[in-house]
Amino acid sequence: MDFEKVFRENKEKTLEGRYITLDKIEPLLRTINKNENLDVIGKSVLGKPIYSYTIGTGKIKILLWSQMHGNEGTTTKALFDLLNVLNSDTILGKELLSHFTFLAVPMLNPDGAERYTRINANGIDLNRDFQDLSQPESRLLRELYNNFKPDFCYNLHDQRTIFAAGDVNKPATVSFLAPSFNDAREVNEVRIKAMDVIVAMNTTLQSFIPGQVGRFDDGFNLNCVGDTFTYLGSPTILFEAGHYQQDYEREMTRKFIFIALISGLKYIYENDIVLNETEKYFNIPQNKPVFYDFIYKNIKIYYDNKQIITNFAIQFTEVLNEGKIEFIAFIVEMGELTQNFGHFEYDAKGASYSDDQDNIPKLGQKAEFYLSEKVKIVNGLPNV
Repeated sequence: MDFEKVFRENKEKTLEGRYITLDKIEPLLRTINKNENLDVIGKSVLGKPIYSYTIGTGKIKILLWSQMHGNEGTTTKALFDLLNVLNSDTILGKELLSHFTFLAVPMLNPDGAERYTRINANGIDLNRDFQDLSQPESRLLRELYNNFKPDFCYNLHDQRTIFAAGDVNKPATVSFLAPSFNDAREVNEVRIKAMDVIVAMNTTLQSFIPGQVGRFDDGFNLNCVGDTFTYLGSPTILFEAGHYQQDYEREMTRKFIFIALISGLKYIYENDIVLNETEKYFNIPQNKPVFYDFIYKNIKIYYDNKQIITNFAIQFTEVLNEGKIEFIAFIVEMGELTQNFGHFEYDAKGASYSDDQDNIPKLGQKAEFYLSEKVKIVNGLPNV
């Protein structure tokens, strides 16, 4: 299959960037509501509608949800790309509809999406609320699960730029997890089904992003939705949309999530048996938090009347400002940083540090400084 072509033909062009809100997806949901298959399943803490969308006539039932964390919209974009396939009247679309029944919740946390926060309007992380079920959004998803009785659950998320696929200088652009069902992290038939699909998706993705697929930590926490659903007997797959080189808007990552979705679904309906690919699953390198957005090396600073050569790590903080996401760079670490990588690295070659304050770098200050007199660093980047 020409995955690139399928993506180009089905990419939802009205959804771009990092800030994906209810206002942006509601017109799309109305457009694809051809057979009255769009429902309002409830409301958020602040009274925003939470939608579900059902499509397909197949016997294999897939429950998908995105933006459980409001500031994680990359997988929402990819989900709408998939919904375009399902509504495309193409051979692929018809195949998927004949094999699957999809129940999608494109935005579980619309309040968090509007505020660009991980948490909901009550300050609760919904992905830690699946035992207490203290929040209306959590209860809605659990009720959907109980009524729909899915054969697979797709838990769609974003992850930070800090993760590498192992200990190498490659970002974890896409990461997966087959969640545990107990503290011992044992493998049963439920997890094996999820692992097999992940192995198939990873095999496809290696043709596009070799060495940039990671495996999320499988520490057990029954408060998490994936662990709960696995414990209840439903194969669950966690998708984590991560960083691709110079792709802070996550438009490339979105494509790879889409490719993973399509390739995994094809694997499910073309393979009825459990192949037990657990060894291949555990060979996927585990996510390691070894990246910073910037690393500046060999910078000369003066501290306590001493000259020191050191390195800086700089990280973006994402800030919502008048409907747009701004990336503000801050100094977050200083030292050897021998075990770390930067998505952008710069060798200052002993250039002297100075700034417009007291010429002493501090953790938590904005990354605005000078290297000697020739290079000015503006928001983390050199402005020569």
